[in-house]
Amino acid sequence: PLEIQKLNKNPVEGFSAGLIDDNDLYRWEVLIIGPPDTLYEGGVFKAHLTFPKDYPLRPPKMKFITEIWHPNVDKNGDVCISILHEPGEDKYGYEKPEERWLPIHTVETIMISVISMLADPNGDSPANVDAAKEWREDRHGEFKRKVARCVRKSQETAFE
Repeated sequence: PLEIQKLNKNPVEGFSAGLIDDNDLYRWEVLIIGPPDTLYEGGVFKAHLTFPKDYPLRPPKMKFITEIWHPNVDKNGDVCISILHEPGEDKYGYEKPEERWLPIHTVETIMISVISMLADPNGDSPANVDAAKEWREDRHGEFKRKVARCVRKSQETAFE
């Protein structure tokens, strides 16, 4: 919760964070603003961060609550990026240990990674294979249409 106080004192552009329930320090809600000059611009995406009891030794899990169409977010909303993967060696050999979770990471570094993921999807190891295929083959057609629909919906539901 010290992290929440720090974030609220020095907000980082592009997102805000708070506890879902004041009595539970392990569950946060974040609002991510779709980055400018990307297909997600104008969107307000709500996500939950769930921290393990041994944070910061292990990474939190992140799940979008707002519907989002993105190669690195699975259909349930779970975010799949290197920085949120358990520390150590990647048994598949895709990621270097330093790309994965390290205890020096904070909510701020996670959010910066997620915002950059929105701006620049990684199509090589997709969590949503359909979105990745559209992103590669029809970025300005079907992919763009689905993202635009998510952006519109996010604006309608952002402050519920």
